[in-house]
Amino acid sequence: MRRRSTSPSGGRYCAPNSPPSPAATRPWRAASWPAATGTWSIDLTADATTSNAGVNSEDSQQKEDDSNFSLITWNIDGLDLGNVKDRARGICTYLALYSPDVVFLQEVIPPHLPLLQMKAGNYTIIPSNIDEYFTAVMLKKSRVKLLKHEIVPFPTTAMKRNLLVVHVSISGIELCLMTSHLESTKDHSKERIKQLQIVLNEMQKESESTTVIFGGDTNLRDSEVTKLGNLPDNIKDAWEFLGKPQHCRYTWDTQSNTNLNAAYKCKMRFDRIYFRPAVEGGHFIPRSMDLIGLEKLECGRFPSDHWGILCNFDVIL
Repeated sequence: MRRRSTSPSGGRYCAPNSPPSPAATRPWRAASWPAATGTWSIDLTADATTSNAGVNSEDSQQKEDDSNFSLITWNIDGLDLGNVKDRARGICTYLALYSPDVVFLQEVIPPHLPLLQMKAGNYTIIPSNIDEYFTAVMLKKSRVKLLKHEIVPFPTTAMKRNLLVVHVSISGIELCLMTSHLESTKDHSKERIKQLQIVLNEMQKESESTTVIFGGDTNLRDSEVTKLGNLPDNIKDAWEFLGKPQHCRYTWDTQSNTNLNAAYKCKMRFDRIYFRPAVEGGHFIPRSMDLIGLEKLECGRFPSDHWGILCNFDVIL
């Protein structure tokens, strides 16, 4: 069942008993959090200056390369309120630096939206919700035309998770974009596998003439994908497709990323990109993948406890 359709006007590297991410447990176990109560008094735009990213849209259009498509997916850990203003602005700095065509964000909180609108005015922002915490898709206005979007609910989620589906057109080629934040923690493996099945089913439902790209914080362990019978033959894991490059394998790494101050050491490939190529017409083929957000900010913390993924695709018209 779908709702709200709108048109525009790692493998594991953990000890078996490693604790779950504190960030992953906050939303549904801490009723005192603003995300749980729905009250937010944080203004991330205070003292911020408006970006001029959208001012030279005509120039940016001239510089667009129709043979390339770039995508960032990133869990920005909005539920960690420590240094949240510095970290949110750090996220915006990375987006301005790489200027991707599309951005998938997870763990967005309401105060992020006005900051993103201020700092990334050259993007259309589509959130999957507007309270508590949620996902969002950002589309570069000079390159990506929004056609419609919809939200596919996960009926049995205990963590308010869903699937955001956005249909767009790039250089006249229709593309279906999907993002989600699948159920968190080891204890919710059964629900996470059910949600992955919904994602794969939705990818399969799209027209064969349309490329489908899914990206997000899946919280998946490789054993869970195996338990589902692995991915369908026509759906590829971009990291595996690119030859499993080790430099971008682990997107959640408590040894390298000190934001959680975790006593345990754990490396996971939680954040993933799947794609289902079009049978005919325009094609989007992964060319490269890198991690972003690897540098500490002036506040002494990283932008998020997750690394972001920057994926570049070749566009074959």
